[in-house]
Amino acid sequence: MNDCAYPKINAERKNENEQIIGIPETTISEFWQWAYSNVIDNAERGVFAEWLVAKALGAAGGTRIEWDKYDILTPSGICVEVKTSGYIQSWEQKKLSEIVFSVPQTQGWDSETNTYGQDKKRQADVYVFCVHKHKEQETVNPLDLSQWDFYVIDTKTLNSKIGKQKTLTLQKLIGLGAIMTTYDSLNETVENVCMIGK
Repeated sequence: MNDCAYPKINAERKNENEQIIGIPETTISEFWQWAYSNVIDNAERGVFAEWLVAKALGAAGGTRIEWDKYDILTPSGICVEVKTSGYIQSWEQKKLSEIVFSVPQTQGWDSETNTYGQDKKRQADVYVFCVHKHKEQETVNPLDLSQWDFYVIDTKTLNSKIGKQKTLTLQKLIGLGAIMTTYDSLNETVENVCMIGK
C-alpha cells in the first residue's frame, strides 16, 4: 500500500491546441514557441537531440522525464543516454566550440521509485552522441538532419576504456570505436551495438 500523500504525477501529452485557461485565444503552442524556439542554445539543442534519438528509436510517445537515470527506454528495453555538442553556439563566439561531451558516473534517480541508486555508475546500456556538425553561422539550422552526425557506443566499452573520466572529446570517442551512423540507421545501430556490448 502506498502511504504517500502526494504520489507521482504522470504527465499527459499535450496537443498544440490546448487552451491556456484565463488568457483568451491563447494555446500552449504559443508557450512552446516562446520557450523552445532557440534550438541552437545548448540546453534546448540537447533536448531536441534527445527527441530526435527517441523518434528514431520509436520511443517518442508520452512525455520526457527530466531527471531519470537514463534518457530513453526503447521498445525492446534498451536504456539509452543521449549526449549533444555543437560547434556553433547562440552566444557570441571568437572561435568554434570544441566538441566535448559530459559522461560522468552518477547515482541514478529512478522516477518510478523516487530513489537514488547506491553506487555511482553509467546508467544506460548504450550512449548516442549527437554532433551538430554545421560550422557556418549564416545557414545553421538544427532542424536540418543533414547538419547532424550520430555516434553510438556501448557503456561497457566506455567503462573499460575511460573509467571514471567525466568528459570525452569527439576525437577520443572515435578512437574508442564509436560507430558513426545516419539518422535513418540509428535504431538498427543502437540495437546492434547493444547486442555486441552484452
